[in-house]
Amino acid sequence: MNPLKVEQVVKQYGDKTAVNGLSFEVSEGEIYGLLGANGAGKTTTMRMILGLIFPDDGDIRYFGNIYSQEQLSMLGYLPEERGMYPKIKVSDQIIYLAQLRGMSRKDAETNLKHWLDKFQVPEYYDKKIEELSKGNQQKIQFIAAVIHKPRILILDEAFSGLDPVNVELLKSTVKELRDNGTSIVFSTHRMEHVEELCRNITIMHKSKPVLQGPIREIKKQFPQERVILSAEGEVTGLEAITGVTQVVRQENSYECTVQSPDVAQHILKHALAQGPVRRFELMEPTLNEIFIRTVGERHE
Repeated sequence: MNPLKVEQVVKQYGDKTAVNGLSFEVSEGEIYGLLGANGAGKTTTMRMILGLIFPDDGDIRYFGNIYSQEQLSMLGYLPEERGMYPKIKVSDQIIYLAQLRGMSRKDAETNLKHWLDKFQVPEYYDKKIEELSKGNQQKIQFIAAVIHKPRILILDEAFSGLDPVNVELLKSTVKELRDNGTSIVFSTHRMEHVEELCRNITIMHKSKPVLQGPIREIKKQFPQERVILSAEGEVTGLEAITGVTQVVRQENSYECTVQSPDVAQHILKHALAQGPVRRFELMEPTLNEIFIRTVGERHE
């Protein structure tokens, strides 16, 4: 039985349908990608999972059970907006929030010190939130989401405002939580993070799921249209090859857009006739390209 099951969920606000017929499941130790442009229905979906609002139709199950106060302690949430109180000390806020989730004060304090040590910021224990940089505020908010060891974790733009070093730190932490069995719903606009972290995704558009499933299988539905070529010397005449629709010269390579994967072999043969080839790759579509194509084709 999967920790989280969303089944044919519908949510309306007056005449506006915010979520329409959404279904997906998150298994134990999985990071599930929930994607969509602004207004697609992601935030409403996350709020329903958290029990902040309830669906008008459909069902959400947590280890087979409907939502109740018992589910509260197993849920964690990192919102996109920073919601910590700026003039209150880190320790006072985190320990209080952990107690609301059912932890004892002693256990909460122990867990907080563990997380501050893990993020190499033990000195933040007695600091006020307003004394921290935006990136470090995000790390404290992350700790608030996981302090009580939730079994289901909702991450909304988890890496927002972080520099590359701290992005890697939080990514490794999220992977560690996954490997320890936490089920994670992950929402972001950064598709490269989704490709790295998620196995299954749902792309929503105007309240409806428009593309769902394993990323690997989704990519097979879209043609390979780009060839990357790098050679010892200059390669001329690529534009003249039948089936090549565009050639972009980059610093040390060429990127060719092709009408079909078969054209790639003609590019390779053409390049080899002019000298040694250092790199040749028929690229699969990126998730970013798939997202733009999927949502763009349905954009009115």
